[in-house]
Amino acid sequence: MSDMPPVRGKLTPNAPLAPLVWFKSGGAAEWLFEPADADDLAAFLAALDPATPVMGLGLGSNMIVRDGGVPGVVIRLGKAFAAVEQLDDTTLRCGGGASGILVSSKARDWGIGGIEFLRSIPGTVGGFVRMNGGAYGRETCDILVDCEVVLRSGERRVLANADLGYTYRHSSLPEGAIVVSATFRGFPKASEDIQAEMDRIAAAREESQPLRSKTGGSTFKNPEGHKAWALVDAAGCRGLRRGDAQVSEKHCNFLLNLGEATSADIEALGEDVRARVKAQSGVELEWEIQRVGIARHD
Repeated sequence: MSDMPPVRGKLTPNAPLAPLVWFKSGGAAEWLFEPADADDLAAFLAALDPATPVMGLGLGSNMIVRDGGVPGVVIRLGKAFAAVEQLDDTTLRCGGGASGILVSSKARDWGIGGIEFLRSIPGTVGGFVRMNGGAYGRETCDILVDCEVVLRSGERRVLANADLGYTYRHSSLPEGAIVVSATFRGFPKASEDIQAEMDRIAAAREESQPLRSKTGGSTFKNPEGHKAWALVDAAGCRGLRRGDAQVSEKHCNFLLNLGEATSADIEALGEDVRARVKAQSGVELEWEIQRVGIARHD
C-alpha cells in the first residue's frame, strides 16, 4: 500500500487516531487523508486501489476506534469543507466538515428555524447525514434536502433525502462514500427565538450528559417503547467498570474513559451492559456508537 495516488491535501501514514476521537483511545489509521477540496478527494478515490477500504471521520464523538487501528484510508474533511452559506430565506448549504454548532449558529443569524437541534450534537454535517443524527425530537431527515457525496469509486453524485433510506440513526449511504456537502431547509423564525431554543437545548444537555469527560455520546439506540438509559439503570449497570472504562453515573447511556482505558475495555464494558440488560429485561440493546477497525490480539 505504499503507492498511494498523488494528492494536493495531506496524506499521513500510520496516523494515530486516539487524539482525534472523544474517547482518546484506539490505534492508528494505516493512512489519514485530509483532502484539499472535493476535486482532490474525487481524484484520489478514483485512483485508489478499489480493494483499499475507506472510512470517513468527523469529530469522532460517536466512535470507538479499536486498538489494532483502522486498515486502509481514513478521510477527514478539514477547513475547506467547513463553509456554511445561505441559499435562500430557509435554506443552507453546508460543507461536510462543518460542525453542528457552526451550522445552527449561522441558521440563527439568518433567521432560519428548525435547525436548532444540531447545536446539541457534537459532530459534523457528514456524520449527521450518514447517521441521521438527531436530538430533542428532531433528526437530520427532517431538514435534509439533498447532499453531495463522493462515492468510493471517485464518482460525485447528488443524493436526495429519499435516496438515503433514513431510519432511526441510520442511512443507506454506500460504504466508503464521503459526504462533501449537504443542503438543509428550515423555516422562517426570529433569531432571538432561535437563540432561546438553542439555550434551552444546551442547558438540558449540560444537565443530563457528561460533557467534560472522555465519552462517545449515546452508547445504545433507544429500543422501541423504551429508553436505553432506563434499561441500563434497571439492570444495575450505573457506574459499572471494566478497567478505566465506566458506565457514567450521571447518564447511564454514556460510557466514559476515566483515564487509560483501552478501546477493548470500553467495547467489552458495552457488551457487559448488553448482556446484563438482556438477562434483566429480555431487551437486546443495539449499539449506536460506531465501532471501527481491528481488535488487537496481543
